[in-house]
Amino acid sequence: MSRYIADALSKLVSSRAGNRCEYCRILIEDTYFGGEIDHIRSLKHNGTSDPENLALACQPCNRNKGSDLGSISDSSGELVRFFNPRIDEWEEHLRVTRGGHIEALTDIGEVTARLFGFNGPERVLERRHLIELGRYTL
Repeated sequence: MSRYIADALSKLVSSRAGNRCEYCRILIEDTYFGGEIDHIRSLKHNGTSDPENLALACQPCNRNKGSDLGSISDSSGELVRFFNPRIDEWEEHLRVTRGGHIEALTDIGEVTARLFGFNGPERVLERRHLIELGRYTL
């Protein structure tokens, strides 16, 4: 299967996401590296390029995720899938603090936040600054 995503499909995915990373929720225009179309379930794992398997991701989220599907939860020790923006509600799994950290509320949130690097020092500083500017909503 081709990795190429047609412009029309890319625009549909970006528009559906409000031009915001569907994982960490940063506006794509506020990121230095821009956005990418992510295969929620990677082609490597028999994912498709259908709209229901695509998400808009900032470059750090997409690169940290790679082709992984999940990870071992620190709290439960179980294999847990990542947050899926097509079937999950963000607020059920994650929340943003005024200090710019993204806190996990569930095992899905925990493995997603950890592996996607949501709380790396640079990302927290960026998010905190955007919150102060009113460009990132809590």
